[in-house]
Amino acid sequence: MTNITFNAVKREKAGKGAARACRREGRIPAVIYGGNKEPELISLNPVEVTKALDTFGFYDADIEVVVDGKSHKVICQDVQFHPVSDAPLHVDFLRK
Repeated sequence: MTNITFNAVKREKAGKGAARACRREGRIPAVIYGGNKEPELISLNPVEVTKALDTFGFYDADIEVVVDGKSHKVICQDVQFHPVSDAPLHVDFLRK
């Protein structure tokens, strides 16, 4: 199994407009949910995400997301892709 680490930045707002604003800044919006905790909105570096998606077994990998110095152990639940360019648009992580 592969271990992957993402350095994330916390997002303040949720919704379509906030996600579009995040993409305009050149980042990929994402969310960490589950584990009987509140969902945490984050944004990821697109280079890190693209590199990780090319890794064999990405959806089965143990992923560590570091947000403001706090580490979250997660697995990738879903990735939404652009219909034409296949660029990742949004990532959902589930806490372990």
